[in-house]
Amino acid sequence: MDFLETGLRFEADVLRGQKTGFFLDQRENRRRIESLAAGRRLLNAFSFSGGFSLYAARGAARAVTDLDLSSHALAAAERNFALNRSHPAVMACPHERIQAEAFEWLKGNSGREFDLVVLDPPSLAKREAERAGAIRAYGRLASLGVAHLAQGGILVACSCSAHVSTEEFMGAIKSAVARTTRSFEVFATSGHAPDHQAGFKEAEYLKAIYFRITSRRPSREC
Repeated sequence: MDFLETGLRFEADVLRGQKTGFFLDQRENRRRIESLAAGRRLLNAFSFSGGFSLYAARGAARAVTDLDLSSHALAAAERNFALNRSHPAVMACPHERIQAEAFEWLKGNSGREFDLVVLDPPSLAKREAERAGAIRAYGRLASLGVAHLAQGGILVACSCSAHVSTEEFMGAIKSAVARTTRSFEVFATSGHAPDHQAGFKEAEYLKAIYFRITSRRPSREC
């Protein structure tokens, strides 16, 4: 099934895709990524069907890279780009697809540098017993993401884990970025969109935090 979101065409595989086949709840964050993308190289980790990447491409990104373990998801991202090739900025933007486990790839490819890194993993705490481990994993993921950012680069870390509170998530990410010794500023946070409000605290699962890294990557000794 094809549909339009903010003027972009997407497919939703309701039979084989994750959940509804498309994550409509991230629409506002995708729009913000588009506004930040001009001239930047984007890494979209846990990319699923490439929503953040396609918005970035329309926003005049220099290049976009989708990173996901699922070949099915990466193929869907390729089809979504094909659906929008009539847009000049999408046509002009190189689109790389990498099939790999995100944590392992981020750790093992330290030479790759980007200007905008989006970390949007699936829920890391599907039950209360997994909460502590998820908080640690969010911090580790943020540290790995920062290691790939150029000076002036932007890190966007997201969570859809209802068992991890907004305070716990934001705290873990801020602490992890601070431990990298790189200077940074938090310039935005977000939660549920106005048309996707949570009616009670336990339903507040979606959150995101935006960092700008203001210092260079540490030089590596030979």
